[in-house]
Amino acid sequence: MIRTGYLRPSAETGVLRLHLNENTGGCSPAALSVIRGLSAGDLGRYPDYQQAIAEVARVFRVPADYVLLTNGLDEGILAATAAAFRRRDGFVPEAIGVRPAFDMYDTTVDGLGGRMRTVPLDPQFQWSASSLLAVVSAATRIIFVTNPHNPSGCCVPLSEILELAAQSRPAVVFVDEAYADFTHDTLLDPDVLRSMPNIVVGRTFSKAYGLAGLRIGALVASPETLQPMRKIVPPYSVNAVAAAALPAALADSEYTSRYVKEACQSRDLIEDACGRLGVAVVPSAANFVLVRAGAVASALADALARRGIAVRDRSREPGCEGCLRVTAGRITDTRRFVAALEDAWRELQR
Repeated sequence: MIRTGYLRPSAETGVLRLHLNENTGGCSPAALSVIRGLSAGDLGRYPDYQQAIAEVARVFRVPADYVLLTNGLDEGILAATAAAFRRRDGFVPEAIGVRPAFDMYDTTVDGLGGRMRTVPLDPQFQWSASSLLAVVSAATRIIFVTNPHNPSGCCVPLSEILELAAQSRPAVVFVDEAYADFTHDTLLDPDVLRSMPNIVVGRTFSKAYGLAGLRIGALVASPETLQPMRKIVPPYSVNAVAAAALPAALADSEYTSRYVKEACQSRDLIEDACGRLGVAVVPSAANFVLVRAGAVASALADALARRGIAVRDRSREPGCEGCLRVTAGRITDTRRFVAALEDAWRELQR
């Protein structure tokens, strides 16, 4: 099969977008104010990242030289993988991950000429350090871990990740914490990163901070670990608008905390609604819920689309059979989804 790279889901406007794990409320008003205040000169100059890096370091509680800004976390995944693959030793470098998982890991590994080896998750979407360590080989260069996991929203104990990192050296353990703002379990600890130099933490400002359209993320690791990645990320890959807006978004902690609280309440509303309908869900710690709709999953996604609501149909993917993923965002959006879900479910039961 010829790979065509990551297949972007439809991003049409005019519908309630609950299929891409976006912030359904958008960015902080403080960030928007900064964007509106940018001048022609601001956009005509290459950006300076000093303030953005300092603010990220403050919020993440790490030294500034532990931070590398990237054009979305996708570029961070690319940079970490490319750096890990530089040493090939005459054979194809390998990456290890779980199945199902975020598509970009496989796409990046394939695009860089590597080979992805995957370990299936158990029925509760869990893995153990021993299950991944069992497939580590001399060719292993990078291991991808998402916490909370995408698409299930499940968390793995940090102790399992630390054990994996300790036992898999010198392979890089890339810990994708794209959804950690919704659970607060994190490896963003300078002492941990200093003592475990093969750990790289990836963070995004697309979810809790609502900056998906600006494409900005960060890699966090010890300075020595980040050095080869700094050689790969272009010097101005983060645009001037993102660099200017990020400090304001990070500083507006009240806005972010309020949105995170709403997203968590929305998770409960979705789970309660599914419970009333007799539809199983996977308990989530992220800003989305994986709904086990079974044989009618695709039909349910289509029925919701007819009602102006987009959800992610993952029902044909190995490990996600019969599942739909639904963003949990603003409560007003979630209530609209719940009403549409109940109506669509009744329609399918007739």
